[in-house]
Amino acid sequence: MTDLPVPPARRGVRVLRLFSRLNVGGPSVHVILLTAGLKDRGYETQLVIGQESPREGNLFDLAAREGVACVAMPGLGREVRPWHDLRALLGLYRMMRTFQPHIVHTHTAKAGMLGRLAARAAGVPVVVHTFHGHVLRGYFGPLTTAFYRAMERRLGASSDVLVAVSDAVKRDLVALGVAPDAKIRVIPLGLDLEPLAGALPRGSLRGEAGVPEGAPLIGIVGRLAPIKDVVTFLRAAAAVRAAVPAARFAVVGDGEERGRLEAERARLDLEECVFFHGWRRDMAAVYGDLDVVVNCSRNEGTPVALIEALAAGRPVVATRVGGTPDLLGDGRRGILVPPGDAAALAAGVVDALRRSDPLLARMREGRAYVLAHHSSRRLIDDVDTLYRELLSRPAAA
Repeated sequence: MTDLPVPPARRGVRVLRLFSRLNVGGPSVHVILLTAGLKDRGYETQLVIGQESPREGNLFDLAAREGVACVAMPGLGREVRPWHDLRALLGLYRMMRTFQPHIVHTHTAKAGMLGRLAARAAGVPVVVHTFHGHVLRGYFGPLTTAFYRAMERRLGASSDVLVAVSDAVKRDLVALGVAPDAKIRVIPLGLDLEPLAGALPRGSLRGEAGVPEGAPLIGIVGRLAPIKDVVTFLRAAAAVRAAVPAARFAVVGDGEERGRLEAERARLDLEECVFFHGWRRDMAAVYGDLDVVVNCSRNEGTPVALIEALAAGRPVVATRVGGTPDLLGDGRRGILVPPGDAAALAAGVVDALRRSDPLLARMREGRAYVLAHHSSRRLIDDVDTLYRELLSRPAAA
């Protein structure tokens, strides 16, 4: 990324980065680009990852292209399995005693819990955890949620700094008592957006599904998981079809909900106009074919698909949850609707398809915003600055 000389302050600083799984998604891209970029700044980094679920896909190809080697630690994966978790905790402790990192930086809940416990036991000078979102509301029942909140409060107290990927995530963490405001830094996601900001190829996604060139194509991109509420997208699709009969719909991604969603598509009699594409690597071709991009999650940190869509100059319609209003400037850069409301989502899509002058202005503002605030270079600059600040503290010396 750079041929500039490495400053002595960074040369030889060892970072152990822990991440639950390198599944297809924005947090994985963020972690890979961050690891590669900090290597160019002189940091010596080991990236330790768990195992992704069978239908999640992975980004090992991107890691290889960026020159990022991954060390496997299966117990860091998403599932809670006490015996495997204990083995992973001991494995991380031994790894830290051998590698002797100056910084342990964890990402996601499971890696954050095991990694921070091991780091403090191993006497690591600096411990940082990034919340790419959180599971402290809306994911589990009351007892499980209360347990995880209590754990995060204890872990927050033992961390030097917590990082949130958006102002909304930070506000949530403060409100939930995870840590005080002063202990949480906001460092937005950083992605490689330049390939999406120019002329995009067209025809690949449409050709795969037999969508005519003139037909509006509305898409949703991401994991097929309950929190993403793709059922509402399908129900909205039925309403959009009533208003715009030529409309077609693309579901790009895969996951545990695939079978249920395909059954819902059949129940709604949408089999001729909704196509499931699975995971795609050619995201420029995906956004090149979409006329509107939708996100209807019930909870979000910062939705990467919307960042990519904005960089590609596509109108977006999304639910007002988590960090999405921050990303969309509370409606200045996209259309916001209530979660779980298929009628409102459909109305937003129909509005977006009209391509009015105010909408075109939103698209231009959205592209400029994400290119300025969500680039990988800005991410690397921010984390480099944070690391140098933490390492300069007396306790880290």
